Amino acid sequence: MTDDPTFVPLSEHPAFLFGQLGFHVSYRFTDLLAPLGISPRHYGTLRILSANDGQSQQQLCEAQRIHRNVMVGLVDELEKRGLVERRKHPTDRRAHAVYLLPAAHELLAQAEEIVSGLDADVTASLDPEERATLVKLLQRTAMGNGLIPDIHPGLARPADKC
Repeated sequence: MTDDPTFVPLSEHPAFLFGQLGFHVSYRFTDLLAPLGISPRHYGTLRILSANDGQSQQQLCEAQRIHRNVMVGLVDELEKRGLVERRKHPTDRRAHAVYLLPAAHELLAQAEEIVSGLDADVTASLDPEERATLVKLLQRTAMGNGLIPDIHPGLARPADKC
């Protein structure tokens, strides 16, 4: 430590704590998904389709803020795993719609258990009221920083943008 009275430990800076926890949770989440054979990008794509099945690849690209070429590769990977299938888009014959297959629903159920467990682990030191307050504060902070609800900005590198 220092004798400087203006010295503030990093652990008292919210930005440092967000970064520290974000890094920790991100790596844990990636490791926990690995046995399912998916990455956070796969999980995000499957979640979007779970809420709105049959979106075009372009719609998925725009929702996740990733380049269309990256999305094609991502959908290719999910298709090879038997989790999604491409079909002709019902209203745009130039596009393909992406649909979840039954295996994806099963995989998402397993992934949701992982997410719930990770949430419980990360917030284990908080009581339920504190956890609810933390979630509200984090949501407000994310919104105040222009982040899009339910979309992780770290899943798209700047060069990947649509």
